[in-house]
Amino acid sequence: MGIPKEAKIELFPKWKSGKLNKITDVPGVTVGHVTKKDGEINTGVTAILPHQGNMFKDKVMAGVSVINGFGKSAGLIQIEELGTIETPIVLTNTFGVGTATVALTKYMLKDNPDIGVDTGTVNCVVTECNDGRLNDIRGLHVTEEDVLEALNNTDTDFEEGAVGGGTGMVCLGFKGGIGSASKIVTIDNKEFTVGALVMSNFGADGNLVIGGDHVGKRIKEIRDAKRKPETKVDDYQDKGSIIMIIATDVPLSERQLKRVAKRAMISLGRVGSFCGDGSGDIAIAFTTANRMPHYSDKLILDAQLMLDDRIDIVFEAAVEAVEESIISSLYHAETVKGVRGNVYEGLRNYL
Repeated sequence: MGIPKEAKIELFPKWKSGKLNKITDVPGVTVGHVTKKDGEINTGVTAILPHQGNMFKDKVMAGVSVINGFGKSAGLIQIEELGTIETPIVLTNTFGVGTATVALTKYMLKDNPDIGVDTGTVNCVVTECNDGRLNDIRGLHVTEEDVLEALNNTDTDFEEGAVGGGTGMVCLGFKGGIGSASKIVTIDNKEFTVGALVMSNFGADGNLVIGGDHVGKRIKEIRDAKRKPETKVDDYQDKGSIIMIIATDVPLSERQLKRVAKRAMISLGRVGSFCGDGSGDIAIAFTTANRMPHYSDKLILDAQLMLDDRIDIVFEAAVEAVEESIISSLYHAETVKGVRGNVYEGLRNYL
């Protein structure tokens, strides 16, 4: 349920959280996980459904921001060109992208016999981070069945931390993973939700900042005092990746959603990232309020958008939601020992 109130963490948020404090506070959005933990295997799949209908026939408007392009995701080019998403979004490890794309394609073909016959093909959206520090990534342990299970078992409530696609991820020197949060904004006297979900696998050891407090530096000093000199961790490499998904029911255009996605970089800076050379930092934003039908008798379609001069409220809420999601991913992740004996501790060991 996001970061519990009893947690010794203060982010000084401006906007109140939704009921679950998760991306699924946006009506219609659901999330599913498949988690694979077995010795040196620490990996999995996380699936996000933007709505509960037929995604191909009823697309959501979307925007993407490739903050740092050290990544191997699929489907981003068409989002950039057309401004829509027409499948669920799958998060997994780097070597699972091909498998996940095939599985997601089969998932879409099942309910859409027209794809590739009477109409074009389908743009599957699959995102990734490298979980090779804790997972036997060369073993290619993510299967099509795992992806389909995650897609077919989504819900509004879901686990955070070392689960799903985040099972083997590492963030800012700690065990990373899946985190989520939501913020409520009032526009034209009506409440809307801005939610986020991240798969965190980025950042340099010692750089973690929470609510302006450089806690990572103090924790690193404690760790380094216990480490043997030959096992000391580099304090300057920001590597890994992060996938940031922002959802909202605020009516926005694809151009505005791209602007929202760009602001996720501010969240990264707040928690201590400088978007290093080896980090793939990607944000995708979508709205459930504006849909694009695949088939339509009307050639001129109706859509709403927010006045740009007042969109700052959405920008700020999105920045806060992504920031809290990152900290939540660390807070909920337990210590994991993985491949080659590597161990990454959960943040709660030091709180």
